[in-house]
Amino acid sequence: MVRAGMSIERVDTLVVGGGQAGLAMSAHLSRKSIPHLVLERDRIAERWRTGRWDSLVANGPAWHDRFPPLEFNGEDPDGFPGKDRIARYFEEFALRIEAPVRCGVEVLCVTRNEGRPGFRVATSKGVLEAVRIVVATGPFQIPAIPPVVPEDSGVIQLHSAAYYNPEQLPEGAVLVVGAGSSGAQIADELLGVGRKVFLSVGPHHRPPRSYRGRDYCWWLGVLGKWDYVTPEPGTAHVTIAVSGANGGKTVDFRNMASLGATLVGMTTDYVHGHMHFAPDLGANIAAGDEYYLGLLDEADAYVARNGLDLPEEPEARRIAPDPDCLVDPLQTLDLTEAGVSTILWATGYRLDFGWLKVDAFDRNGLPHHQRGVSSEPGVYFLGLPWLSRRGSSFIWGVWHDARYLAEQIAIQRDYCEYRPSTVLGT
Repeated sequence: MVRAGMSIERVDTLVVGGGQAGLAMSAHLSRKSIPHLVLERDRIAERWRTGRWDSLVANGPAWHDRFPPLEFNGEDPDGFPGKDRIARYFEEFALRIEAPVRCGVEVLCVTRNEGRPGFRVATSKGVLEAVRIVVATGPFQIPAIPPVVPEDSGVIQLHSAAYYNPEQLPEGAVLVVGAGSSGAQIADELLGVGRKVFLSVGPHHRPPRSYRGRDYCWWLGVLGKWDYVTPEPGTAHVTIAVSGANGGKTVDFRNMASLGATLVGMTTDYVHGHMHFAPDLGANIAAGDEYYLGLLDEADAYVARNGLDLPEEPEARRIAPDPDCLVDPLQTLDLTEAGVSTILWATGYRLDFGWLKVDAFDRNGLPHHQRGVSSEPGVYFLGLPWLSRRGSSFIWGVWHDARYLAEQIAIQRDYCEYRPSTVLGT
């Protein structure tokens, strides 16, 4: 509560979130000399510190997954920095740009002012006002666990956000639900320490880690796939199965099966101790293979078209025989009989904008925006998947989206400072 007579801090642009999106936004606002403040409820890049498992590394090489002004000093450009190194990278970047970040301040509620511009912002440290709000809280907000298995089932249920290492899990087999990057990497780690793993595989894209001497991040760049502005039909929620672990390798579900994993289809239901799976395992694996081989075809065509001297790699097209679990997949799994003690849900996250009390959302509660410019004047979103293109939620992608939003904010500030004799935007 603000007492009568107390002054309220006022800022031009408030950036909510001190992760990669918030820091990218701060950098571009500073370049345009736009006064701003960044509020972070924990520490800079907190999700990288405590919201990831211990062995996590970047899914893209150091030369790619970064902001253009700062390299990963001391790291192999073709290597994959660990999560703690990534957190330090963002700390270093914040110091480099002198970002006005206040840590330990949580934004509790934002409402529009009545009869005057801007917003009232209630925080854990008091109230302030801002002319504009940039929501840079990222896509990893509330871990999403489907309401399939009741809490009293006797099986430990854990979201990937709460998984740190195999030692924290009780003895027994593990059912990993979700085979995107998180699920595939965690399943691989569990197999590596001798755990029995059941892996529930849904629709996914499975790119090669590298091909003809170039990382998949490079191939998606030169082939224009990072710049898709809308998902291909039916692929908006299709995950990418890729890994930088152990030096980086192509995710190969057949190989995981050869190491002891039992592949199953999408998890659908739980009844009296039995988990049920959709009969879609073969189709999901086949679609992943099709994406993989299609990308190789496009890469080969690009090499030929541009006359590049990149070594051929025919062995990349060799697909191993289908394992028994793929030929005759399980439809039902008795968890007790199989010795499953843990279900690990690698099923993504839900967005949470309950604190933002403005007219900026569609009927489903999702942000209503165009390239991050909200339908609510003065509110902007940054760091969300497909904000402007496929790469928007990645480290390098958020940098380019932040630059665009800074330009839009600068334009609006010029309008608000109405000077007919001044050319707009100069």
